[in-house]
Amino acid sequence: MIHLQNVSRTYSRDGVPITALRDASFEIQRGDFVVIRGVSGSGKSTLLNILGCLDLPSSGTYMLDGADMSHRSDAELSRIRSQKIGFVFQSFNLLPRTTAAENVELPMIYAGQRLSRVRAAAALERVGLAARQGHFATELSGGEQQRVAIARALINDPALILADEPTGNLDQNSGAEVMSILHDLNGEGRTIMLVTHDDAVAAHARRALILRDGVVEEAEVTQ
Repeated sequence: MIHLQNVSRTYSRDGVPITALRDASFEIQRGDFVVIRGVSGSGKSTLLNILGCLDLPSSGTYMLDGADMSHRSDAELSRIRSQKIGFVFQSFNLLPRTTAAENVELPMIYAGQRLSRVRAAAALERVGLAARQGHFATELSGGEQQRVAIARALINDPALILADEPTGNLDQNSGAEVMSILHDLNGEGRTIMLVTHDDAVAAHARRALILRDGVVEEAEVTQ
């Protein structure tokens, strides 16, 4: 599903080039559950941005479902994101004065689709929040907000889910609920790539990519 070949990303900071990712090469098969780990500043966010078509590599090739993403326009990348990729963030990124159902519907708007409250309700039911669809984000607990975020990520039926510290702002029980949902989604055949510092969260994965100073290495997952 994913193939990176010698992918690097260099930024300019005050006129000084900074290489955040160096010659990354790896493959991810459809249905994999992969954890991405590394200390702060190691290149995790840069890698996730490239995988999510939010940024382009400075060099190298990124193939997604057999298509080269490396030189696409912003419009093309936006269309690919809306069709193929679901995002789950540590900070939930919900609109606070908007209901759970309306938050879930947002990707349909971005994709230029007809709004469907039925689909939004089904997605919320999938994450155990059927009774909360009319509640504003500010009326939900942290764990409920993250489950709304997962429902939003699922609304366009993506094959790839990218999760950036999805349990980072949650208590242990809420975090376990979120990981159970992601585990089930992986069991349905979706590919999960997840950034975390938590050993218990990392243990859900089958593969681990470790970043050190922008260099990607593969390591065993400790179950």
